[in-house]
Amino acid sequence: MLKGKTVLVTGAAKGIGKAIATSFAKEGCNIILNYRSTISDDFIVEIKNYGVECLPIQGDVSDFDKSKEIIEKSIETFGSIDILVNNAGVTRDGLLMRMSEQDFDTVLNTNLKGSFNMTRHVINYMIKKRSGTIINISSIVGVIGNVGQVNYAASKAGIIGMTKSIAREVASRGITCNAIAPGFIQTDMTAVLKEDIIKQMTAQIPMKKLGQVEDIAQTAVFLAKSQYITGQVIHVNGGMAM
Repeated sequence: MLKGKTVLVTGAAKGIGKAIATSFAKEGCNIILNYRSTISDDFIVEIKNYGVECLPIQGDVSDFDKSKEIIEKSIETFGSIDILVNNAGVTRDGLLMRMSEQDFDTVLNTNLKGSFNMTRHVINYMIKKRSGTIINISSIVGVIGNVGQVNYAASKAGIIGMTKSIAREVASRGITCNAIAPGFIQTDMTAVLKEDIIKQMTAQIPMKKLGQVEDIAQTAVFLAKSQYITGQVIHVNGGMAM
């Protein structure tokens, strides 16, 4: 069903983005790997080993003009973008009373505005061909909040509102737009946490374990295959929010 389609994943160098790109490659999709700083040559080879084309594109999605260049280069190479996964995100954690304006702006600009930028530049192409899939990566923090993450929670809650609005705007053109809200997922960031912190995290999860990046990737593939699901937030959190 997805074989031959072109998928652009932002923030694809590691973690959830890397897993999403890999899962779509396994489905036979051509992959565009967007990254901000560096990406492993071995990962690019790994994607190509699935028998698909792979185009790495460096660029900061928080930059409106750079986002346009990423979209244009992708379409120039593959002819279209069938699926856009807005995954790029950063954190700058800290209590509100000590949070700087820069830390707030940096997180909002990458997480929320970056998702807007990429979607804004791809949407005209999708409207013209009357098909397309947009998947935004939100977070459980955007639903229930979290101490020390006012900026991150605001950005991820904003993604949910944006997702629903976009879905309503483009549904009649055959385009779906959904969000995935991961809970605590085992990534490089959680791998460096102290054992007592991990225990505190898992204590909040009814399933008593962290999720895997593949759990999010499989959900993204599911949404790409589901053409009658739009405007939804799919929670992948082990039961933290029901």
